Amino acid sequence: MAQQQEKCAGVLGGMGPDATVDFMNRLIRLVDAQEDSDHIRCIVDNNPKVPSRIKALFEGGKEDPAPCLMDMARRLEVWGADFLVMPCNTAHHYHGQIQRAVRIPVLNMIELAAGAVRQTFPHLRKVGILATSATVRVGLYEKAFGALGIDTLYPDAAEQAELLDLIKSIKAGQIGQAQRAALIATGRHVLEKGAQALVLACTELSVIAPRKDELPFVDASQALAEETWAIVKQGKAL
Repeated sequence: MAQQQEKCAGVLGGMGPDATVDFMNRLIRLVDAQEDSDHIRCIVDNNPKVPSRIKALFEGGKEDPAPCLMDMARRLEVWGADFLVMPCNTAHHYHGQIQRAVRIPVLNMIELAAGAVRQTFPHLRKVGILATSATVRVGLYEKAFGALGIDTLYPDAAEQAELLDLIKSIKAGQIGQAQRAALIATGRHVLEKGAQALVLACTELSVIAPRKDELPFVDASQALAEETWAIVKQGKAL
């Protein structure tokens, strides 16, 4: 009976598919499961056909992702999801439109990651953001951290361009030590600029996340997974 009362998470996925699978694996690892039924029920729309958020917000693309995301959200609600999660940082530019399209809550990964940074590094005043250039342009993390009185730092322009290329290479399936080394190098550069910790603010970067002894960071995908687990398994209020 208790299992029937657990909430069901709806996942707006496919942005990209590896990032969605990584998020689901994080959920699986969070559960102390003895059998299948102990795990979290999810309804996943792993939709790689969502128009590119990077193209729409940074590269001058004309196709708006919002209608597709709103349609996905409505379908997940109809299919029985009690709340929605979206393991894509850049897509949170459309969070307000998605939330207005449904009656169930849509978790905000940006705010959750900012809160996790405040909890993990309580005395931090400057945080480095490793994200797509589209996320940087629309200022998603500046808004979230500004509300907490924390300054945001970013890679220099050339390194930000290289980071975007790295993210695109991960979307193309290039996931290995070379990619991890490039991520660590960029992270260390931002730390040298004065950041006291970092946010992996792109779920593609979560796929190649370094060890905590390599960089001080909070992973936005992990913050979203932990909130999902708390809602379903601990009954945390939405």
